[in-house]
Amino acid sequence: MTDALDGAPIKRPRYRRFIDAVAERRPGRLGLRTRILLMFTLGALLLAGFLAGAAYSFTRSSLVTQRDKSAVAEAERNASVAEGELSANPTSAQAAINRLRSLGVESPALNYRGAWTVGTTKFGPDQIPEQLSNHVIVDAVASRMITEIGGRPVLVVGIPLPSVDATYFEFVSLTQVDDTLRSVALSLLFGAIITTMFGVLIGWFAASRAVRPLAEAALAAKAIAGGRLDTRLEPTDDHDLRMLANSFNDMASALETRVERDARFASDVSHELRSPLMTLAASVEVMLARRDDMPARAQVALDLLVSDVARFQGLVEDLLEISRFDAGAIRLHREDLFVAELVRQAIAVCSKPDTPVTVTERGERMVMQGDRRRLARVMANLIDNARLHGGGTPIVLVSEAEGDGEPLGHVWIAVQDDGPGVPTEERVLVFERFARGGVAGRRSATDGAGLGLALVDEHVRMHGGRVWVEDRVDELPGARFVIELPAEEV
Repeated sequence: MTDALDGAPIKRPRYRRFIDAVAERRPGRLGLRTRILLMFTLGALLLAGFLAGAAYSFTRSSLVTQRDKSAVAEAERNASVAEGELSANPTSAQAAINRLRSLGVESPALNYRGAWTVGTTKFGPDQIPEQLSNHVIVDAVASRMITEIGGRPVLVVGIPLPSVDATYFEFVSLTQVDDTLRSVALSLLFGAIITTMFGVLIGWFAASRAVRPLAEAALAAKAIAGGRLDTRLEPTDDHDLRMLANSFNDMASALETRVERDARFASDVSHELRSPLMTLAASVEVMLARRDDMPARAQVALDLLVSDVARFQGLVEDLLEISRFDAGAIRLHREDLFVAELVRQAIAVCSKPDTPVTVTERGERMVMQGDRRRLARVMANLIDNARLHGGGTPIVLVSEAEGDGEPLGHVWIAVQDDGPGVPTEERVLVFERFARGGVAGRRSATDGAGLGLALVDEHVRMHGGRVWVEDRVDELPGARFVIELPAEEV
């Protein structure tokens, strides 16, 4: 993988290409926290491995060199003793071996005039490497070589004794050195593991510190998305983070100004429209009083005018209500309400008063704290929506919250219709302002402005609840709008 700077490809470091390759093979790209932690872990592992390898290599070199020097020096002294014994008693090589054994030499071997004499059967001519034997016996050059005998390392030292026509060999066990190196290697391994663990801890701490500003920015962005437009990031002394905080705060300020300007515009427009609308409505009332005196075509035009004025009045009222939400001027007048009774009263005065209401046994006993007028407006909007888009007669069901995952102490108010239903991809969109889902682009005189469900969502959220749309539970065609509100059973 390469980067380009001014058109010239630049190779990335090998470790970086490895990390990128690992990340590309994962189902999802590694997060920033994970990448920082991985970098610290790999760095600590590589550093610990390098230091452990260097320490082991130095220790091994020192131990082996020291043991080699001492073994060669001791073998030279023992060879001098053997040479003296052979000079004094040239007929018996065994006497020289016995002399060496008495001095504590464990494994001497002599090649005297072509015959071998050894101090122990474990170490004899068969254990001497052929290359070493030829170099010492044939070439008469003192040499040494490390070999394995019985699975253990052994240093074999060969010294020619030309004055007595003999060659002296001595076997020096390196088991102690090997055990020492094993202990050192084990200690270094544990040290590398501990160092790597410390690297992981430091990486976790550094990753947490590094992503903390991003987490704070995410929380602030979430708060702004939830309507708290005055949310800002705290200033910091860090240069890079100060740039992030300032840019975020500037963006939030611009967004707040834009939203306030749009809300103020909608409120001003709504207020300005109310006066001419009232005049227009009064004029329509006067014309309605003389409707029978008008020609047939004028009566049809008047009926259309009455319908549009009524819809225009509803739109202005909805815009005013929306502007109050945006300005934070909505205040709930809470009181204890029997949910079932509230629903029945709200339907009785809505556009479809004959809507059937079904209430479960527990639903009759559910009581909540709420604003009667605004909850009645919620029910009216849902009934109007079902009447306009659903067809047939809507059905209202009041029950306790259903399902194992539903919160305790909540009530459901469901309004279902016989219409075509709401497509899955539009089930969130329908609660947005001025959204009419599939009817957009083919609006009729009976269609709303797309604010009714938005007001439902705003009112329900102010009561601490939520609203969603789903398919009917009886698998018949139609939509089912469900309101979930906090309530208690009495």
